[in-house]
Amino acid sequence: MAQKVVLLDLMASPFGAKVRIGLAEKCVEYDRLEQDLSNKSPLLLEMNPINQKIPVLIHNGRPICESSIILEYIDEVWTENSQFFPSDPYERAHVRFWIDYIGQNIYDKASAFAFKTTSGEMQEAAKKELVKCYKVLEEELGDKAYFGGESFDAIDITLIPFYAWFYSLEKMGLKMREECPKIVEWAERCMKRETVSMSLLSPERTYEVVLYLRNKLLSGN
Repeated sequence: MAQKVVLLDLMASPFGAKVRIGLAEKCVEYDRLEQDLSNKSPLLLEMNPINQKIPVLIHNGRPICESSIILEYIDEVWTENSQFFPSDPYERAHVRFWIDYIGQNIYDKASAFAFKTTSGEMQEAAKKELVKCYKVLEEELGDKAYFGGESFDAIDITLIPFYAWFYSLEKMGLKMREECPKIVEWAERCMKRETVSMSLLSPERTYEVVLYLRNKLLSGN
């Protein structure tokens, strides 16, 4: 049966990148439709009427929403290549825990540091919170090549999109290589995978987006 796959996302979104990497790892062909979140398309509103957010994966006309749910769906539908989630129930729960940790912490802490601070003191506090989260992830990574050991798994796929932000964080005063060397080494290892490098917005372009959003938020427009 022919499989029609469409992805509604935003190139600068780490959550969209997470899905793009998942699809690339599984060698799934799909059409990508870039979305303008300031002027949401009728298709996005139709496919995700509750949250009206990206990413949305449309598989044979049926929508799947929320990046973590989409990633698990991809893993269950396209089983030909290596799996993102382990089959053992305990190990699977462990992976889900760290995916949730990343989703609950990294984006919000990075956003607080990059976008929402209005004073040097507040920005320094936000930086410390973000570093603290990355240090927790360094402990989980340990001496492994990937969070999945020798396998590039769902935790890696969830975290690596934030590598595109490292250049921006450095520009704003967070020296990632000094603060979190294991995470930087892990990220550079991940970036050698074509499925990852082709799925992320460049660090320089990401910085342009971060500056645009920062200026827009701080100006109140």
